[in-house]
Amino acid sequence: MDLSVALYIVPTPIGNLGDMSSRALEVLNQVSLIACEDTRHSGKLLSHFGIETRKTALHDHNERDRAQWIIQKLGNGEAVALISDAGTPLISDPGYHLVKQVRDAGFKVIPLPGPCAAITALCASGLPSDRFSFEGFLPSKEKARLDKLVGLKDDPRTLIFYESPHRIVHSLESLVAALGEEREIVMAREVTKTFETFLSGPAAEVLQAVKDDPNQQRGEIVLMCHGHRSDEESEFSPTVINTLKLLCEELPLKKAAAVAGQIYDIKKNALYKHGLAIGL
Repeated sequence: MDLSVALYIVPTPIGNLGDMSSRALEVLNQVSLIACEDTRHSGKLLSHFGIETRKTALHDHNERDRAQWIIQKLGNGEAVALISDAGTPLISDPGYHLVKQVRDAGFKVIPLPGPCAAITALCASGLPSDRFSFEGFLPSKEKARLDKLVGLKDDPRTLIFYESPHRIVHSLESLVAALGEEREIVMAREVTKTFETFLSGPAAEVLQAVKDDPNQQRGEIVLMCHGHRSDEESEFSPTVINTLKLLCEELPLKKAAAVAGQIYDIKKNALYKHGLAIGL
């Protein structure tokens, strides 16, 4: 593969090394320089795959200054890759300022698809995935954390947060206080790794389960919350309603409700009444 002169955004595994793509390996082997969030951490990964490309550190504290140096490399005809400690760069990781400056300088930025903890966890959560909001890490201070969650209380989208092990109990307590004990949540821990676990249920129950089991307070955590549901929407998820609406484009409501009920194991009469209520 012949590389263009560009900045390549290269995702790396979030746990399982088998998730490293062949294209990612080709790019990392062929670029002139790899910008790493932490060269020591990434050095172990690159060494595992036999990649000897030169590395440079690019993190929150030096990103703006380092970007100009990388742009000079691009100007000299060198291709550069950006990786983070794990997952897709820029998703709660450094890289935004670099990408913006590279684009503003007129050079190409080429993204590779690959691992991302937020998306991987969402796919298996059982929560609505048609609309979601990735919120990164919650604030570390209690008041700021509560203010953030209260501001999101009425958001109808599935909310996704990253959380660290030593703060997970405090964050779950704030979530219960701000969104209520009954808000449906899913906590994904160590996604793609040996001890991958998913806890789901009302927020208060998940909080208690985490308090009761110290093992649930270890590793990398993705915390997901069902979006706010109004009274008329609370019985069915947005995915179910969207399916019902699509079926109604081709079928009478009664038949559409029967088909949707069979798909999602929901009583067809309840779906039919809901369809009437929303004017289908």
